[in-house]
Amino acid sequence: MFGIVRPCSHRLTEGLRAEWMAHLCGLCLALRADHGQLARVATNYDGLIVSVLTEAQTERVAGARRTAGPCPLRAMRTAPVARGEGARLAAAVSLVLASAKVRDHVADRDGLLARRPVAAAARRMAHRWDAAGARTGRELGFDTAVLVDAVDRQAGVEALAGPGTPLLAVTEPTETATAAAFAHTAVLAGRPGNAAPLAEAGRLFGRLAHLLDAVEDREADAAAGAWNPLTATGTSLAEARRLADDAAHGVRLALRDAQFVDDRLLHRLLAHELRRSVDRAFATTSCSHQAYGAPGAPGAPYDGHQGPYGQQDPAGQGGPYGVGAPYGVGGPHGGGNPYGGGQPGGHGGFGGGHGGHGGGGFGGPGGPGGLGGGGTPRPKPPRGLLAGCAVFVGLFCTCRICCAKEYEGPWSRKKREGCCRNCDCPDCGCDCCCPCDGC
Repeated sequence: MFGIVRPCSHRLTEGLRAEWMAHLCGLCLALRADHGQLARVATNYDGLIVSVLTEAQTERVAGARRTAGPCPLRAMRTAPVARGEGARLAAAVSLVLASAKVRDHVADRDGLLARRPVAAAARRMAHRWDAAGARTGRELGFDTAVLVDAVDRQAGVEALAGPGTPLLAVTEPTETATAAAFAHTAVLAGRPGNAAPLAEAGRLFGRLAHLLDAVEDREADAAAGAWNPLTATGTSLAEARRLADDAAHGVRLALRDAQFVDDRLLHRLLAHELRRSVDRAFATTSCSHQAYGAPGAPGAPYDGHQGPYGQQDPAGQGGPYGVGAPYGVGGPHGGGNPYGGGQPGGHGGFGGGHGGHGGGGFGGPGGPGGLGGGGTPRPKPPRGLLAGCAVFVGLFCTCRICCAKEYEGPWSRKKREGCCRNCDCPDCGCDCCCPCDGC
């Protein structure tokens, strides 16, 4: 389970929490229905945004939800789940990108995939997933070739990147793929006028996913000797923060140009949670909606000691946006913040090249673990796909992903903190000052 949109369950209203789970379970069950049980491992937090986008543009009709049977990941409870073309498109996109992840794990000889019989089986599975995703895409009028092309181009783009290469040249394949997926939701919803703004929102979402993944894994990649876009292009954290703030703000502006029927959940995910993802990646936690230029706010002067977000800031300087006319100001959006879950270890994102670095949200692989220097203990090698899935199920069912002080990432084996361990829900310092929070 990967992705940058990992909202906290304690801050989401009961209704929006149920909606978020409906889309997550709907994606999982659409993968099972169209592609078999094993395909459910391609379920991811960011992929469900495709389903949320489709539903936000359409009138709710009878049959949009169905009651799913008991599931271990829901504590053996039934639940209403999303169904229809949006969930199927999300499944097709997730499956194609997961197949790319498997192929790159095979190329990197990660874990059990270093063994030839296991690697051969994984290649066959990835090939079947490619074909199955393409088949579902054709049924929905979506050509998954744009996703496959982006995956194939990513490795070449990374190979050519070096000091001085614009960072956005590296994120371009991710941007192109997510733009195509977001735009096609307008086609499914019968709102062609939304295609252009949603393509722009998708492009910026892909950029942000790639950037945040690069920031979060920069130190680990350096220790492991793995490729990282920030290190390879010589991009500073301050510049990465500026680009991330710009992308998050741009997503909001793009969504303001689209027409929605009910965008409450969408707003929480792509307005509030994206900003929170930026703060999380750059280790800043104070309010993201402070006025521009205020002490401790984005854009405030940086004195080299106090970060612009009220603490030591590794980015060096805040982004240019504060309140920034956020998308949906004054709209009927519900209070509270998004629901969430954990994130397994490993590089997220899109495509990622062999031993390289993908974007964060749509699930590409990253490089294998490396050796520590000097007296540093040898890092544990990452687990393979199937072993990591087994560990993830155990972590999820025992609630360690949510509540543990620290746990080992299922795939990367990096140390992670439970996403709700230090949840600041009772003392929210962000959404309370957002102009769109009067919902």
